[in-house]
Amino acid sequence: MHPISRRRFLQAGVAASASLKALALDNPKIYPLRWVYVSSGLHDDKELERVEGIARTASRHGLNGMLLSAGFDQMDLKPPEFLRRLTSLKKTCDNLKVEIIPLGFSVGYGSGILAHNRNLAAGLPVRGALFVASENEAHFVPDSPARLLNGGFEKQSGNLPEGFSVHGQSVSIDTAVFHSGKASVRFSDFSGASGETYLAQELRTTPYRCYRLRCWVKTEDVSPETRFHFWAMAPDGRDLSYLEHPLPATSDWSRVDWAFNSWYADRVSFRVGIADGKARNIWVDDVTVEEVGLINVLRRPGTPVVVRNEKTGEIYEEGRDYDHIADPQLNFRWDHDGPLIHLLPGGRIRAGDRLRVDYFHSLMIYRDQVPIDMSEPEVYEIWKRQIPLIDKYLKPRKYFLSMDEVRIGGFCKACKDRHLPMAEILGNCVKDQVEMVRAVNPQAELFVWSDMFDPNHNARKRYYLIDGSFEGTWKYLPRNLVIVCWYYEKRNLSLPFFSKLGYHTLAGAYYDADNLDNPKGWLQSLDRTPGAVGIMYTTWENKYKLLPAFGDLVSKR
Repeated sequence: MHPISRRRFLQAGVAASASLKALALDNPKIYPLRWVYVSSGLHDDKELERVEGIARTASRHGLNGMLLSAGFDQMDLKPPEFLRRLTSLKKTCDNLKVEIIPLGFSVGYGSGILAHNRNLAAGLPVRGALFVASENEAHFVPDSPARLLNGGFEKQSGNLPEGFSVHGQSVSIDTAVFHSGKASVRFSDFSGASGETYLAQELRTTPYRCYRLRCWVKTEDVSPETRFHFWAMAPDGRDLSYLEHPLPATSDWSRVDWAFNSWYADRVSFRVGIADGKARNIWVDDVTVEEVGLINVLRRPGTPVVVRNEKTGEIYEEGRDYDHIADPQLNFRWDHDGPLIHLLPGGRIRAGDRLRVDYFHSLMIYRDQVPIDMSEPEVYEIWKRQIPLIDKYLKPRKYFLSMDEVRIGGFCKACKDRHLPMAEILGNCVKDQVEMVRAVNPQAELFVWSDMFDPNHNARKRYYLIDGSFEGTWKYLPRNLVIVCWYYEKRNLSLPFFSKLGYHTLAGAYYDADNLDNPKGWLQSLDRTPGAVGIMYTTWENKYKLLPAFGDLVSKR
C-alpha cells in the first residue's frame, strides 16, 4: 500500500476530533485480532529499538499483533545483521504476547522480487519502433507524429503560452524567471482545494510506442503535499501516465523525467501541472515530449524482443545477426537513453537497413511503484524460497498476502499465452501463494488486502494499465482467507460483501489522521458484520502518537 496514491481514499472518512468518551458504542465487541502495522528494514539497532518500542506500547494498550513489513520477499538476500535483529524482535514480541504477522508476496509493489531480478517487472508493449542500421550498430530513429509546440513558452498570447489551453487558477507567463530562452510559465498562489491546475495540448501519437516527458521545474514556498503531474489522457479518458512527483519547498531549477506508453491511443491530451497542497510559485520551462526506444527494455521469457526488416519482414536472430539487447541502466526511470543494437560480423543486417523492433518496457506508477508480472514462473520460484526462511526465523501462525494495487499487467507473452482473463490470473496468483505457504505450514492462517477483490473498490473493468478486466476477481479467491478492508468510505459495502461470501474480515483503520474518528466508524461497521474478527492501526507515515488511545479504544470498549 502507498501513502500518496491512497491519501484521498484513506483520509476521506476522518471528520472533526472527538474524545474517547464520545467514541463509546452500544453493544461494543472486543475483537480477538487487535493489530498494529509496522514497516521497517531493521537496518540498525536503533531502528530495532524503535520497533520494539512500538510493540511495547501496543502490548500495554491491549493490542496483540504486529503486521510487519520488513522485506520478506527477499529473505534469502538479507545480511546476517538483519536476521539477528529479526530474531531479537521475535523474542521481544513473544515476551509481550504480540504476535508477528509477516507481510509479503507483493505484486503491485514489486521491490522484493525485483531485488532478485529487475526483468520480472510487468511490461508494456512497444510495436514497430524504428532503428536504422549503420556499419556496426543500429540507432533508434523516432518516427512518431508527436510534436509538442511551444514547450519553451517563447510564444505568448497575452499573458498565456500560445498553443496550450489553460485549466485552473493563477497561470501566467514569467519573463523574469526562466530556465532557458526568455520566458517560463508560473503557477502562483496555488491551492489544491480549487482542484488541479494545468496546461494542455493535444498530441498525435503512434499506438504502442513509448514517449519520454521532460521539463524543468523551480519552486518557492511549496507545501509537502503538493504534487507535480504529467498527464497523457487517451481520448476515452484513460490516463496513460501516472506521476505524482513531490516538490521541494524552495529550489532552483531541477529536471523531471517521466514516460508513458501510448497503448491503443493515436492521440493524447498532454497535460503538465500541479494538484493538492499549496504553493506560492512553481515555474515550469522547456517541456518536451519525445518518442524513445529500448529504455528500460525487459528481458525474460515472457517479454521477447523481435527485430525484423521493415521492407522484407525478415526476422533477425539475436546472437547471430545482432548482440544481446539489454538496458544496462535498467532502473525504471527515464533519466538515460536506450541502448543501441550492436550488429554482429557475418550477420544478415546491412548498413542502411530499416529495422522494426517489438519489445516490452517497464513503467513506474506515481513515484516509485513498479509492479511485477504474475505469469512469469521465476516469480513463484523466488517466493517459494522465502517461506522456509520466514518459518525458520518467525514460526508465524499467520501470513499476510500483500496483493494490493496491481496496476500494470496482462500485456506480455507470458500472460497472453495463458488464455485466461486477468481476473482469473490474479485469483490464481493468490491461490498459488496460499498453496506455497500451506506446503510449509499446513495450519497457517492467511490474510489479504481487500481492494483487488472488491467490486466496490479495484475489482473492476477498467483499472490503470491493465490489459483486461479485474471484474469478478472474488470468484477466483480461495475461501479460507481473512479479508482486510481498508477503503473507509466503502466500508459499509465492502464488509458485508465479503461477509456474505463467507469470509472473515478485519479492518485497516486510522490512516495517519490526527484523531480516532476513523476507527470509530470502522468499529461501528464491524459490529454489524457477521464474521468480523479484528481491527488494525495502520499508518503509512510512521505516526504512532495515537497508538495508546487506539489500543485502549479497541481493547476496553
